[in-house]
Amino acid sequence: MATTNLNVRIDENLKKSAEALFNELGMNMTTAINIYLKQAVRKQAIPFELKTDIPNAETLAAIRDVKNGKNLIGPFSNVEELMKALDADD
Repeated sequence: MATTNLNVRIDENLKKSAEALFNELGMNMTTAINIYLKQAVRKQAIPFELKTDIPNAETLAAIRDVKNGKNLIGPFSNVEELMKALDADD
């Protein structure tokens, strides 16, 4: 099988962390990238689920409050009422 080179620019700390992980798994960066590429071709997709970032603690608390109906204000019958309520928090 013929091989070719692939040059990729990545953050230095990310590279070091990835190399440490792959070393723990008994492989080098080249092997890890080849595994990724083979899986992508085999599945004809990114071989893992892509998600947005996990919400931080403050966002999770706000979501929980909404689900539980806590710490809510309103409803408002018009924009002026909403703006007064928002300004009152200043």
